[in-house]
Amino acid sequence: MQIEFESPVTRWDKRVEAWYFATLPEELSLELRELPAPQRGFGSLRVQARIGASVWRTSIFFSGTAFVLPLKKAIRDAQGIEEGDMLTVDLDIIDL
Repeated sequence: MQIEFESPVTRWDKRVEAWYFATLPEELSLELRELPAPQRGFGSLRVQARIGASVWRTSIFFSGTAFVLPLKKAIRDAQGIEEGDMLTVDLDIIDL
């Protein structure tokens, strides 16, 4: 299943190192939760993500009311991504 969405970059700094995320729209997140998928830790789904020229495999996690995509430092550096930037993200859900 392939999806595209836009999201601002948000930072979660509850730990020593800050984590950065793109958040899927709530409606889309709820639809994904309804689909049959293998049970994985924290309700995660494996994905292949693309932002600009960067492509990587990771997982999205349900947090509160929506799935979030972690944006690792290598991807942020390669694409010049900073907190507050608006991103267009392409996801291929591998678990479906």
